[in-house]
Amino acid sequence: MEIRYPEDMSMRISHEAIYAYVYVLPKGTLKKELLRGFRYSHKRRYRKRGDTLRSRPLKDMVSIDERPPEVEDRIIPGHWEGDLLIGRNRQSALGTLTERTSRLGLLIRLHGKSAEEIRKKFARKLKRLPQHARLSLSYDQGREMSEHALLTADTKIRVYFAHKGCPWELGTNENFNGLVRQFFPKGTDFNKVSNNQINKVQNMLNGRPRRVLNWETPY
Repeated sequence: MEIRYPEDMSMRISHEAIYAYVYVLPKGTLKKELLRGFRYSHKRRYRKRGDTLRSRPLKDMVSIDERPPEVEDRIIPGHWEGDLLIGRNRQSALGTLTERTSRLGLLIRLHGKSAEEIRKKFARKLKRLPQHARLSLSYDQGREMSEHALLTADTKIRVYFAHKGCPWELGTNENFNGLVRQFFPKGTDFNKVSNNQINKVQNMLNGRPRRVLNWETPY
């Protein structure tokens, strides 16, 4: 809608608003029909766990509002979005990174969820890329990114933070996470997932033609 109606703000709506409408207002058969149209047919809309623990702002946080215009326009590659997929009983996690222009997705094997672990493993993955391919990283305000200044110092990548409760601001990575969850559903113990399995899923998704890329692949 933003492309078709660039000047008409009344024609824009977030997917969260659509979800809220579908889950709250329709009843009975109509609601079942609407839910069948979603990729994930949950009977209710779930709030992300841990939101109440993220009330304290991170130190020296730079807002997503301050990203350069080319990030929003997807003109220049090298701008990433990141997140964690949490495993069974919140005892394991898998890091995800998605490049906004190509939709290239990277999966990061983790051995914990501490800020130090996230910073080191994300940095190791990002430093395999040339500098022009790691310009910025957008993330939510999770405590695991509290060492963002050290990540910037190590990789030269600028880190920007989305507003609280606005997952659509990281929609490219949210979509990639949904694709990854088709292979590693909720309840997966990522400590028992091998590197070969992770690499296989990463290669499969990056080699899949995407409509948004005119049926080219992220690779």
